[in-house]
Amino acid sequence: MPEDPVDHIDFDELQTKAISQPLVSHIYTADPSAHVFNGKIYIYPSHDIENTIPFDDLGSHFAMEDYHVLSMDSPLDKNAADHGIALHVKDVAWAKRQMWAPDAAEKDGRYYLYFPAKDQEGIFRIGVAIGSTPAGPFTPQPKAIEKSFSIDPAVFKDDDGCYYMYFGGIWGGQLQRWRTGTFKAEGVGPLVHLPADDEPALCAKVARLTNDMLGFAEEPKDVVIIDEKGKSLLQGDNERRFFEGSWMHKYKGKYYFSYSTGDTHFLCYATGDNPYGPFTYAGRILNPVVGWTSHHSIVEFNSKWYLFYHDSSLSKGVTHLRSVKVTELEYDENGKIKTIDPYKA
Repeated sequence: MPEDPVDHIDFDELQTKAISQPLVSHIYTADPSAHVFNGKIYIYPSHDIENTIPFDDLGSHFAMEDYHVLSMDSPLDKNAADHGIALHVKDVAWAKRQMWAPDAAEKDGRYYLYFPAKDQEGIFRIGVAIGSTPAGPFTPQPKAIEKSFSIDPAVFKDDDGCYYMYFGGIWGGQLQRWRTGTFKAEGVGPLVHLPADDEPALCAKVARLTNDMLGFAEEPKDVVIIDEKGKSLLQGDNERRFFEGSWMHKYKGKYYFSYSTGDTHFLCYATGDNPYGPFTYAGRILNPVVGWTSHHSIVEFNSKWYLFYHDSSLSKGVTHLRSVKVTELEYDENGKIKTIDPYKA
């Protein structure tokens, strides 16, 4: 996986072509999970930091250490407020490094921050921390969620009050190392343990949360994405298959599971009639941005829908130094999401 070539890009020109600008510029932020709490938008991003770790296919250079919470009175605001550090890896007893993409949820006036991090053995687990306000600070539980693994937790509250966590990511996210149900440490590189190109693609996982929001109420299940003929997407179908960055929302009673294709740089979505799927592939949400990864969230605010995403334009293409952005998301009359180009022609 070579790093994206950026030498030919005029970043000053790119900024003028971008459909939106970074919501904060004093720090680098990525992987935005946006929610409306108390009539206000709160964004839970990862916090990219500069480092000298070499670029590799396992994402070692994504060496995040803490989380900041951002907020906006409206998606039309040009800037977001930074509420400061809400949680640091040094405060999490079980975690050692790499505080990757988080998410948050609210229940009965308490706020829950869900986050992945590598434990002392270098295995990604998912933890939870509790706060009394949407901006934190958050107090972490002493242990990771039992039976949790991989990365990118996204928590969805359904209309019946049940909460579900979607999670998982391949390559550096380690999902492929859990294919047998136990972690396979042997072998190096992100392609070890992946299915063959003509085999069904690895899936994100979903599990309903316990009433206390601190654990899984069931064994995680596969989030299967199928094509128009009802066949599971194949691992080699890397312009459509799941890679990382799960998100779930509902629109007019239909469940929309969206995700990143990773190495092909698209945000895609699939639709279904229940939280578990299967989900039928429906199209692309966002075309590729500058920077290797794409990660997003979708939220409704004042009867309009918005896509929160990131790119690396502010850092002039540095892959692991990204910036959170927002743009309006639209549906057609059939409920299909209109594909967004992040830069004007």
